[in-house]
Amino acid sequence: MADLPDSPRPAPHGDITLDTAALRVLAHPMRLALLNRLRQQGPSTARQLAQHFDLDSGAASYHLRRLAAGGLIEEDAERGNRRDRWWRALHRGSQHDPAERGGTEGRAYSQAVALAAAETLRRAAAQLPGMPDEWFGVSAFTDLTVHVTPEELAALKQELYAVVARYRDKEPAPGAAAATVQFQAFPADRALEP
Repeated sequence: MADLPDSPRPAPHGDITLDTAALRVLAHPMRLALLNRLRQQGPSTARQLAQHFDLDSGAASYHLRRLAAGGLIEEDAERGNRRDRWWRALHRGSQHDPAERGGTEGRAYSQAVALAAAETLRRAAAQLPGMPDEWFGVSAFTDLTVHVTPEELAALKQELYAVVARYRDKEPAPGAAAATVQFQAFPADRALEP
C-alpha cells in the first residue's frame, strides 16, 4: 500500500542536544508527540499523523512545518508527491539538561515531556487488558520513592540513562519489538515545602 512506510527506519543521526530555539518548538505537547511518533514509527504524512492523533490535517501540517523549521524533521524526498508530503525525524532522540538550559523554554519543554509521558502511559493503560502475557509479565508499572540530595538524584539519573543506553544502542535481537521506557525523577511535593 503506497500510504504506509516499508518499515520504520531509524533517524539518520543520533541524539541532538536541544538549543533554546528547539526547546521553544518542542514546548508544545503535540509537536513533541508528532516528533516522537516519527522517531518511533518512521516516516509519515501529515494526514496519517492527523488521523492517529485525531487532529485536523491542517493543524498537523502546521506543527510539522514548525518542527522542520526547528531542524528536528525534514521532508522525506524519497516518498510521496506534491499532494502527500512525507516527513521523517532527523535525530534518534533529544537531550536536554535542565541544569544547562532551565529558563522559561527549558521548563516549558519539560512540562511538554511530562504531559506526553502521561499520554503514553494512558495509552498503555488502555492496552493492558489485551496485552500478550509474555509482554505483560515483563512490563513494569511502578512508583518508587528514594530519599536523596539533588547531587544524588543527578547521579541516579545518569546511572539509569547509562543502563537504557546499553539496550538502546545494541543491535535488536530476532523477535525484538519496540518497548517504551519512561523515566521521571523529580522532588516529591513535600520536598518543595519550606
